[in-house]
Amino acid sequence: MTATDLSTPVPAVAAPGNHATSARRVRSRGWRLVGYVALVLAAAGLLLPFFWMVVTSLKTNNDVFTIPITWLPDPVVWRNYVDIWQRSDMTTWLRNTLLLSVTVTFLQVFTGSFAAYGFARVRFPGRNLLFLAYVGTIAVPWQSYMIPQFILMSKLHLSNTLWSIVAIQAFGAIGVFLMKQFYETIPEELSEAARVDGLSEYGIYRRIILPLSRPALASLALLMFTTTWNDYLGPLIYLRSPELRTIQLGLNTFISQYNAEYALIMTGSVLSVLPVAVIFLLGQRYFIEGVASTGLKG
Repeated sequence: MTATDLSTPVPAVAAPGNHATSARRVRSRGWRLVGYVALVLAAAGLLLPFFWMVVTSLKTNNDVFTIPITWLPDPVVWRNYVDIWQRSDMTTWLRNTLLLSVTVTFLQVFTGSFAAYGFARVRFPGRNLLFLAYVGTIAVPWQSYMIPQFILMSKLHLSNTLWSIVAIQAFGAIGVFLMKQFYETIPEELSEAARVDGLSEYGIYRRIILPLSRPALASLALLMFTTTWNDYLGPLIYLRSPELRTIQLGLNTFISQYNAEYALIMTGSVLSVLPVAVIFLLGQRYFIEGVASTGLKG
C-alpha cells in the first residue's frame, strides 16, 4: 500500500436513521407552521366583528353600509363618543352595571371560595353527596325556576331594586366547583402543619389557602364579572325603573329610539365591551394559569 492510498480521505457514509430523523423534523415543522396559520386565521375571524364595530363607531352614519366596505374611517368621527353621552343616560347605565358587577363578583368569590374550602378540606358526614347535589344545580336551567324566584323576590320587596340581582347571583355552584378543584391541588401537608401549630380552620383558609389560590380566584372573578356585566335577562325581569337600567338594558332602549343611528349604536356597543376587554387583558395571565391548574389533582 502506497503513501498516497493512506492519505486519501474516506468519504463519510450517512447513517440511514439520520435521513429519517431529518424528514420527521421537516414534517413536524411543516405541520407546526400549518397550525400557526390556522390559529392566525381563526383569531382574525373572531376579532373581525370587533374590529368592524370599533371602526363603525368612528364613521358617519351614511358611511356605515357603503359598498365597497371601507375598513378605515375617513374622516374619523370622534364626535360619536360625545353624542352617545348627550343622547343617552350612559352614566347611569355604566354606574349601575359596574356596581352590580363588582358586588356580585366579590360575593361570588367570597362565598364560592369559602364553601369550596369546606368541601375540599373539612371532613363531615355526607360531604360528597352534598357537594354532588349542589354542583348538580348547574344542570338546572334558570328558566325552570325563574318564576318562583321572581315571586320570592317580590314577597321580600326586592323587586325593582338592585338588591334583587345581588341576591339571586351572590351564590353559585360554578364558583364552588372551580375553587374546590383548585384547592385539591394544594398539598394537604400544609394544612396539617398549620393545625399542628394551633391554627384554626378559618386561619388556614385566610392565611394559607387564599394566598396560594390567586390564579383560581382571578379566574373566578373574571368569569363572574363578565357574566354579570353582560347579563340581560335578569335586569330585564327585575329592574323596571329607568334609573336602574344596566348597560345592556340601556342599549336596548337606545336602539329602539335611534334604530337608524348605526354609528351611535356601535359607539354604545364599544363602550359596553371596553371595560370587560380591559379587565381581561389585565388579568389574562392569572385567568389562563387558574383554568390550566383547576383540573389537576395533587
